[in-house]
Formats: sequence, C-alpha cells, structure tokens
Amino acid sequence: MASNRGVVYIKPGEVQVQSIDFPKLEDPTNGKAIEHGVILKIVSTNICGSDQHMVRGRTTAEAGLVLGHEITGEVIEAGRDVLFIGKGDIVSVPFNIACGRCRNCKEGKTGICMNVNKSRPGAAYGYVDMGGWVGGQAEYVMVPYADFNLLKFPDRAKAMAKIRDLTLLSDIFPTGFHGAVTAGVGPGSVVYVAGGGPVGLASAASCHLLGAAVVIVGDLIDERLAQAKSFGCETIDLKKDATLAQQIEQIVGVPEVDCAVDCVGFEARGHGHDAKVERPATVLNAIMEITRAGGALGIPGLYVTGDPGGVDENAKIGMLGIRIGLGWAKSHTFCTGQCPVLKYNRQLMMAILHDKIQIAKACNVTTISLDQAAKGYQDFDKGAAKKFVIDPHGMVAV
Repeated sequence: MASNRGVVYIKPGEVQVQSIDFPKLEDPTNGKAIEHGVILKIVSTNICGSDQHMVRGRTTAEAGLVLGHEITGEVIEAGRDVLFIGKGDIVSVPFNIACGRCRNCKEGKTGICMNVNKSRPGAAYGYVDMGGWVGGQAEYVMVPYADFNLLKFPDRAKAMAKIRDLTLLSDIFPTGFHGAVTAGVGPGSVVYVAGGGPVGLASAASCHLLGAAVVIVGDLIDERLAQAKSFGCETIDLKKDATLAQQIEQIVGVPEVDCAVDCVGFEARGHGHDAKVERPATVLNAIMEITRAGGALGIPGLYVTGDPGGVDENAKIGMLGIRIGLGWAKSHTFCTGQCPVLKYNRQLMMAILHDKIQIAKACNVTTISLDQAAKGYQDFDKGAAKKFVIDPHGMVAV
C-alpha cells in the first residue's frame, strides 16, 4: 500500500508528523464507499489560527486528530460518480465540507451543510466536532462531493506560478473577504480590522480590494502591525493606554469607523494595561463601541461552544459578557459563523490570476516542509507575522 504522513495532534502544545493511513474513497466515520470523492496529492496545506486553538488545548480535540483544513491538491484518483473533475487537475478545497444537496447548501450556506456531520451543522477537514473527516496537513487526502466542493484552476502552469496566492483560497482569503463583505465594506469606507494575524491581514487586503478609503488594523504584536503597514494599512498598537476610540480619532479625526471586522475570536486579550490578560469579549465590545450607529460588524473570528481553557465557567461554554444593549442601541448588524467559501473563491481566484491582489505578499506566506510543521506551529504560536504554508512534495516555488 502507498505511504502517507500527516501532522497529528498529540497533546496541548505538541504535534508530530506521523505515518497515517493512505486515503480511500470511503467515509472515515462508517467505512461506506464514497464514489463522489477524489484522492488528492497535496500541493500545499496551510497552518491556520483555528488549528492553533486546538494545539493550544483550547478545544475538546482528542489526541490522534490529523490536522489541516486548508488544502490545495492534485487529483490522483476520482470516484466513478465524479463527472467534472479529473486526474491531474489542480484544485482548491474549501475548508467547509458540503453535500450540495441539502437546503442550506442550495441556499449557498455551505458552512452549515446538514448532511456531512452527524453532531451539528457544518463540517471541516481535521477539526474538532466537525464530522470526523481526516485533515489535509499530509501528503494525501480524500475529498468528498468533489464536483460540488472543488474549485478547478483553469490553467495548470499559471496556477502553479501563483500557487502561493492560490493556496489561500481554501480559507483565509475568502474568510477575510467574507468578514469585510458582511461588515458592509465598500468604496470610501473607513474600516477597523481587529487582529493582524493571517485572517486579519487577508481581511485588510480584502477591504482595499473592495475600495475602502481607510483600513485600520489593531493588534498587540509589533511584527504584525508592521506587516499591515507594508501594504498600506493604518495601525493601532493595542498595548498603548490610549483607548481604541482615541487612537482611531488620531487617524481619521473622529472616534468611530463605518464598519469593523473581528478577526481575533475567543482568545482575545484586553487592551492597554490589560493587554496580557485574556478578555474573551474585548473585541466584540470594542468594535460595537467604535462602529458608527447603523454600521455592521463582520465576525469571522472563531468563537466556540467548548473551551477547556476558558477564563471562567461561562467562557468554557462560549458564554461571554457582550454589551448587546450597546449594539442594539446603535442598530448594528452582526454576521457570525464560518465563511461559505464557495460563495467567493472563484471570484477571488480570478482576482489573483489577473493580478488584482497580491494576497500572499499581504499575508507574508512562508513555505515550509512537512517535517518543519511542528516548528511552524511553535513560531505561529509566538505571534510570527507569517502564514505558514506546508509543501509536502516540494511543488511550491519559493
């Protein structure tokens, strides 16, 4: 049998590259044949902040989970029911697994498919409580419902030339874009993006793509703020004692923005003198404070229903002290949940292929080998202003 290796969660703070089963065209939860699926040779697979939550021990993930939901690959085998994807195709895999048949999928809500996870709406590769699908931080992976889920790149040579950008289509580019779209970003907008990690940087770049006049990125890590400045963002150092509103006023003349995007999620820390203390509701309350009345809040940052490391009993079940009265009084619109990647990835692919955006540069894509994955997780956990892209087969041009 052909060999396969993958990045496996061992315990909080530890992952290992181990030998894992070579994928089969079958459901990993029940062994039933999946003739609508394909097997991919991984071209690139990325480390995500959502993975990092699990590796930190901040979810209920169990040891032995093969990680990885950001996948780009080459088709090496297709089931007999796959009609439009063939051997040799280079494809982007949305992190959402969707059947294409249920009510939610037909409404374009592919992040909450009803048929791919027995325990809750929505599924993803290599993620806790997301259906038991094997992750793609590996050499090979199986993808179900291939005709519906996969985005085929139209030209192999052009795709491989831009693969460092295209690899971000599986998650963070559409997710950041979704956060900006649902916040109502458009020509002339003044936008605050909370968080300068990869999703925050992708969202900030998306705000520019959507025509924003001013994009402000706030973070606690100097390296990430410098990365945001490198492609034209204003920045706010949240370690400073000045309030967020005061720092925004110094930039745009008023202490508010048109809209805001939360790219931090449930492991948020406080601002100013509380910067070293975890305050899980900080970002949500802050963006309500500084977003104008009638504005919208895009919330692609992850919030969970189970957090063993939560700061109190409420936080451990995802119950946070949010000032919903403030949002109500200001008639704010909130949009939460997984990004429905299929809603955006084709259009964003075209923007990449036709040089309308350099998303890999904005997110500081850094290629590593599969054997360097553990080090990548360690560096990312320290706040490196990089998007680590694993290249298992040496196919990505540096």
